[in-house]
Amino acid sequence: MARDPRADILEDDFFPQPARKIHRIHAHQTDNGTIHINTRGGFIGIQSNTPAKLHQGNLWHFSSEEKRHLLYATAAFTFALGIAMATGLGGLLSVDYSNNLGPTVAVFLISMPVMLLAVGPAFLLHEIGHKIAAKKYGCWAEFRADPGGLKFGIMIVALTGILFMAPGAVMVAGLVTRKQNGHIAIAGPIVNIVLFVLGIVFGGIILGITGAEQYANNNLNFIEGGALNLKAMVGGVVYWWIFFNLGLGFFNMIPFGPLDGAKVKDWSEPIWFQFFLLFAALIYLWMSGNFSPIDHAALKIADLF
Repeated sequence: MARDPRADILEDDFFPQPARKIHRIHAHQTDNGTIHINTRGGFIGIQSNTPAKLHQGNLWHFSSEEKRHLLYATAAFTFALGIAMATGLGGLLSVDYSNNLGPTVAVFLISMPVMLLAVGPAFLLHEIGHKIAAKKYGCWAEFRADPGGLKFGIMIVALTGILFMAPGAVMVAGLVTRKQNGHIAIAGPIVNIVLFVLGIVFGGIILGITGAEQYANNNLNFIEGGALNLKAMVGGVVYWWIFFNLGLGFFNMIPFGPLDGAKVKDWSEPIWFQFFLLFAALIYLWMSGNFSPIDHAALKIADLF
């Protein structure tokens, strides 16, 4: 008897269950349990062929390798920010006596600790937010600097005075659902919006206590009359803390490539849209002058002290 051709269209399981979608992210693991991450070349002691071994620990555990990468990325990022404040290599080599600033290299050297205090937490805690969320779901998660991104960022800021840098990211290895992947991605921008609000509140308190209100709107006169202007440095920390947390959160919510926004949108378009709109609206209100987190919030708090 000939075979019924209709048998070709039959499934083995007449009642298939929908597969639970999982994502394998960022890294691959070999048979010996070692996770390998490609960082595309070496830079300041960071090598792409250095394997990251699995470790046991709590959510706040940092391996020695991860600490080294965090240190290098933060140092390179701070260096680039200092160059940006000096408006690039051309500005760094110039001399400005218009406001008793003297050599711009002095502004570069003084700007670095200011920017480290202001921008360092925005970058570091953003990445740590990803790390903690990933480890909560049982994944291996460690920060790895991107040598290519660091070199490219330093080159661009030196030539143009404009900072555009991808210092690195938290590498995650494990199987997660679309929802869990979205949770891991959105943890970083959530950290930034929390730091943005804290910057307004505690920044206002610090401005009021120190009397640095007049320097809270990007006044870069860190040197006046040949001496350090500590009030201007305090104002700079408050301003750039608020500015960078808002900017970093918005940038990462762009739904493109490896940015957080693409993963959040893949999980939930409504949640992605709400967070993207929140960051975009705050930036628009600030730029349009309708609501300045400095003038209309931080300085109002400062007036209480």
